[in-house]
Amino acid sequence: MSDEGSLEDLYLRQSPACHWITGTDGRFVRVFGASCALFGRGPEELVGSNLDAWMTPERAAVWRSRFARVLAGETLSLNERWAKASWYISVFPLWAEREVRYICGLAREITAWGVAEEELRHTVLGALKAQEYMRTRVSRFLHDSVGQTLTALGLRLDLVRMDLDGLAPETSKCVAEVQEIIGQMMESVREYSYELNPSTVERAGLRPAMDRLLERIRKRYAGTIRANVDPSLKLDPKLAVALYQITQEAVENAVLHASCSSIEISVKSTRTGTVLEIRDNGRGFDPADLVAGRRGLGLLSMEHYAAEAGLELAISSTLEGGTTVRVSMSGAFER
Repeated sequence: MSDEGSLEDLYLRQSPACHWITGTDGRFVRVFGASCALFGRGPEELVGSNLDAWMTPERAAVWRSRFARVLAGETLSLNERWAKASWYISVFPLWAEREVRYICGLAREITAWGVAEEELRHTVLGALKAQEYMRTRVSRFLHDSVGQTLTALGLRLDLVRMDLDGLAPETSKCVAEVQEIIGQMMESVREYSYELNPSTVERAGLRPAMDRLLERIRKRYAGTIRANVDPSLKLDPKLAVALYQITQEAVENAVLHASCSSIEISVKSTRTGTVLEIRDNGRGFDPADLVAGRRGLGLLSMEHYAAEAGLELAISSTLEGGTTVRVSMSGAFER
């Protein structure tokens, strides 16, 4: 065994996983296993190099942020797609004398597990479609049945009030007050019907629908929220509905989870097609960080609406650096 190294070295070198140790400066000290599949370089090439030597500036910045978290004592569980493969990655501190001396990593390819994840995704998206169908039915019921009944009731009361004006002024005044309450109910029903039914975008247009959305959000959001929609845009109704739904999900996520004071929405035309961006200045997150538990129904909904309309969806975020949701025609940008 001495000619080939210790049993531990044999195990690490031949492991299908990739193991590595870096110093506190981010330079690789030891690398074992399938590093070529993960990093595109063998252990000998990686040892002594740092992140900036072989990562893009954007990816290196993300990993420096992760290393800073590990140096603070945190253990990370990540799910990333590198080199056309999916990887489960653990990054953890190596302590010595009560301080973090090294940053350790363990990565295992989980591409095959993606099949099960995709099946689960289809199940969730099927549930979203069923939910969307029910929302449309409820919206139509509110608009066509409840709304019209309230309108008819208001008109009948208007006739009653006119008959009572000369005979019983006090009673006529009470009828007018009831009419005012009915009017408020009709407005609430109308607003909720619009909120539930995406066809509102088809009837009124994207900008008016977004204005309604922002008006509702401002009632419960203390920060600044603005929308800039190119007035010259002529959008296919299917595309407009998808952009509206994605905007709604992204804004709700920002309001509920980002702790932001500003949300900016823009819809503009470029050489490659329409582009939607929703930016916030909130606390941000690491998109690959499973521990944070941020891959919820909101993101799945955005992916669903983007896929249905043939759009590209990308989410970029860093801790304390805010989040940007970007949607464009297929091929308009690289992920």
